[in-house]
Amino acid sequence: MIDVSATVTADHVSVVVCTYDEERRPLLERALEALKHQEQPSAWVIVVVDHNPGLLGALRADHPHLTVVPNDRTRGLSGARNCGLALAATPIVAFLDDDAVPQPDWVARLALAYRVADGQRVLGVGGAIVPYWAGGRPAWFPAELDWVVGCTYKGARADPGPVRNMLGANMSFRAQELRRIGGFLDGIGRIGTVPLGCEETEACIRMARRFAGGQIRFEPTARVHHYVSAERATPRYLLRRCWAEGLSKAHVAGLAGSSSALADERGYATRTLPRGVAQAFGEAVSSMRAAPLGRAVAMIVGLAVTTAGFVAGRLALHSNRAEPALQSHNH
Repeated sequence: MIDVSATVTADHVSVVVCTYDEERRPLLERALEALKHQEQPSAWVIVVVDHNPGLLGALRADHPHLTVVPNDRTRGLSGARNCGLALAATPIVAFLDDDAVPQPDWVARLALAYRVADGQRVLGVGGAIVPYWAGGRPAWFPAELDWVVGCTYKGARADPGPVRNMLGANMSFRAQELRRIGGFLDGIGRIGTVPLGCEETEACIRMARRFAGGQIRFEPTARVHHYVSAERATPRYLLRRCWAEGLSKAHVAGLAGSSSALADERGYATRTLPRGVAQAFGEAVSSMRAAPLGRAVAMIVGLAVTTAGFVAGRLALHSNRAEPALQSHNH
């Protein structure tokens, strides 16, 4: 029986911000300042510092009103998020990247979205992630690939409604349910600057399976602005991130099964990208400009590299599974 009277408000939300590097401190301070000035503030802000004692001490000294803790789990984003989850004493736990700035009504919008949707209990809510390009968006970088820089991409759901998964820079869960599935798995998420990911995808799939009849939702009005450094606005980073995404998706497919892990990706690869490439080529021909052609090439190459990373990841998983079996057979 779904409790329709249990209204979630901002004071039912804890916000976890994970950080790891002193050089990102100015970005973190912007995020914390925005959380301080929310129209409806969250009950708690928890800053988790990933294995950096110097940064931990500095943040504790400068922010005595916040809960600043070391990551006492495995190094990396998954471990840091699980550390914050363990401390959250509210029904809802939200996760914000340390380089993302929420709009003033972010917490309130997330909380409001936790209502019964089409007879289903809402298990998690994610919001829109808008890129803030430090040096301006490169003319060759297509909006269809904004996921590369951790942002909501063209072709993703734009209206409120159910989704398979949320993006990590702007997401929230019912804390009890997230704990019951074991939180985020280690070995998938980002560690330092290594651009792996998909731990939130795997967690959302696991949660939906565990709590049948529940729903993960997208709420476009719960917006954050995600900083994109000049280093990430390069072809080199695009290639690294696409390769890492393929590896990560292979890992998730091995854990959750290809039908769940790749359901959204099939539509993206067969509809969103072909449509985007066709539009870019058409614009290049009609305008005689190079930028649209660059966007088309970026989409084609991005898909090819991601696919190659996925194949390499699947082969590595099969190899790792076969090796213990071979050793057992030899013994």
